[in-house]
Amino acid sequence: MEKITIGPMPYMSVMPTLLVGANVNKKANYMTAAWATVACMAPPMVCVALNKTRYTVKGIEENQTFSLNVPPVKYVVETDHCGLVSGSHEDKSHVFSSFYGKLKSAPLAEECPVNIECRVFKSIDCGSHLLYIGEVIEIHADKSCITDGKPDATKIHPIVYAQATYFGMGQPVEKAFLAGKKYAKK
Repeated sequence: MEKITIGPMPYMSVMPTLLVGANVNKKANYMTAAWATVACMAPPMVCVALNKTRYTVKGIEENQTFSLNVPPVKYVVETDHCGLVSGSHEDKSHVFSSFYGKLKSAPLAEECPVNIECRVFKSIDCGSHLLYIGEVIEIHADKSCITDGKPDATKIHPIVYAQATYFGMGQPVEKAFLAGKKYAKK
């Protein structure tokens, strides 16, 4: 394989497409984000990077809470809409039906099979973006998407983001932590 240099950029091959929920001025607001991942196992934490200019940032700062909602492929149009339109210009509280969990201040999208309710643990100014590390307070999941007590990606049908395109998730290829046991040294 011949390698070339293409310069520094924030690149990951694929990322989850999520709806970040926050109450802004006491009204539910959702924005689309893909720059998110697990941050810590114990205590459980996740993180998401948001451009400082985003309307949702105002709500996270105001309440010190947010949600990460995992939309299924069938809601790709509504999900993309939440990324195209700012809550400062349009009320997006009606795009998804909101409910509230333990924190009472982070809206959760009913149509999403998995909702992660978070309290801000730390915010880090990274330049153009703020990295919000959230302590996971609760995970709300649709019963139909659970296998062996955990959310099942094959039942959730999450939207995957790569190179300005949305994809559905493909078929499993191997089991993690087992596939490598087949490795034979050369």
